[in-house]
Amino acid sequence: MKSISLLLAFISICSAVPLRAEPLTIVAAENFYGGVASQVAGSSAQVVSIMSNPNQDPHEFQTDVKTAKAVADADIVIYSGLGYDTWMEKLLSAQGKTGRVVIKVSDLIGAKDGANPHIWYDPQTMPALVAKLAELLKKPEAVAAFDDSMKPLLHKITELRHKTQGMQVTATEPVFGNMATALGFTMLNNDYQIAVMNDTEPSFADTVAFEKSLSSKTAKILFYNAQVSDPSTQRMQEMARKNGVPVVGVTETQPSNAKNYVDWMLSELQAVGSVLP
Repeated sequence: MKSISLLLAFISICSAVPLRAEPLTIVAAENFYGGVASQVAGSSAQVVSIMSNPNQDPHEFQTDVKTAKAVADADIVIYSGLGYDTWMEKLLSAQGKTGRVVIKVSDLIGAKDGANPHIWYDPQTMPALVAKLAELLKKPEAVAAFDDSMKPLLHKITELRHKTQGMQVTATEPVFGNMATALGFTMLNNDYQIAVMNDTEPSFADTVAFEKSLSSKTAKILFYNAQVSDPSTQRMQEMARKNGVPVVGVTETQPSNAKNYVDWMLSELQAVGSVLP
């Protein structure tokens, strides 16, 4: 009887302790979204970032069976949209886990088709993603914490804008475009950049205009995508250096030496600040 009483007491205690559910799985198309998701979720979710190799050309990314399974089994999927990660849209078209939530980040900020797809360089993008994740994960405190972490970045933008407002710059691709807008830069040679981004040959007229902006030093800075290398963009970098135009490399995905999104953005803004007159 004593053993039965002990057993019943044990069962009673166990029934009073709720079973801990498995952590949610969040799959992010790119590591900068994954990093922010980790900041919000903490230990309540396992976060997987598909594109996480900073040495990989994002435009040449190919999915595999492992990637497809991760997306299919995810509780939450995050991708950018605007044609940047169309491979994710293809994976999402296949049947996924029941109740899976898909976050298209471009929709969170109201970005329309045809807009610069590198929206993570817009200072408004990550706070919008954090707000959505905080709502889904029931972590309202994460919004204030992330907003606080953004303060050094926003301060740096304001500080630089005193020098950068209205300054003419150019780029081989529109990777830095949204941050350039936040800094008040006037971006030259947009058609050239779009052609390179879309893996098409820039027109002769666009190439001539780009070269002239460097040879005449109309462009005060040349930005280039440090993850993509081709003869055309290399030639523009060489021309910029020859004519004394500062060259600043930026990346599409978060480098491994950056602690988080804000750290990454700050490092690039520090590079900008170092070449300003």
